[in-house]
Amino acid sequence: MAEQGTPDDAANMVALGNDLGAMAGPVTIRRRKLGPLVRVTAPGSRVVCTRCEVAESALARMKGLLGRTGLGPGQGMLINPAPSVMTFFMHFPIDVVFLDRDRKIVGISHTLVPWRIAGARRAVAALELPAGTAEACGLTLGEVLELPPIDA
Repeated sequence: MAEQGTPDDAANMVALGNDLGAMAGPVTIRRRKLGPLVRVTAPGSRVVCTRCEVAESALARMKGLLGRTGLGPGQGMLINPAPSVMTFFMHFPIDVVFLDRDRKIVGISHTLVPWRIAGARRAVAALELPAGTAEACGLTLGEVLELPPIDA
C-alpha cells in the first residue's frame, strides 16, 4: 500500500501543475506588441486615425470605450485581440473595422449603435472609429492598414 503525502508525490504534483499551467497559457496571436498610441493609414497614404489608442491588456480590452461620451475626429481605439465587439452600455455609435493577422480589412460595421454585437470571420483585431469614418476614408475589404507608432 502506497503512503499518501510523500515528498516525491508533492514534487510530482507541483511539476505536473507547472507543466499544465504553461500549456494552458494564452496563445499569442500578434506578431509584435504595439505601442500605446499608433497612427492608422490606408493604402495611398490615406489617414484613417491620427491618434489611435491600443488596448492589448485584458482590462483595457474589457473597458474599451466605456465611460466616454464619444470619439473626436482623428481618434480611435485598436483592440487586439478582438474578433468581435459589443457596444453594451455605450452612449454613441461607432464604425468598427475588423483586421486579420496581416492587418488586412476582413469586415466593416458602419455606424454600430449601442447595444449591438458585431464580428468578422478571420478577424483578430477591431479598430473602433467615430461613426462615418470608414465610409469617409473609403475603406474597403482587402485593404491593408499601416499602424506606425506615435512617439508620445
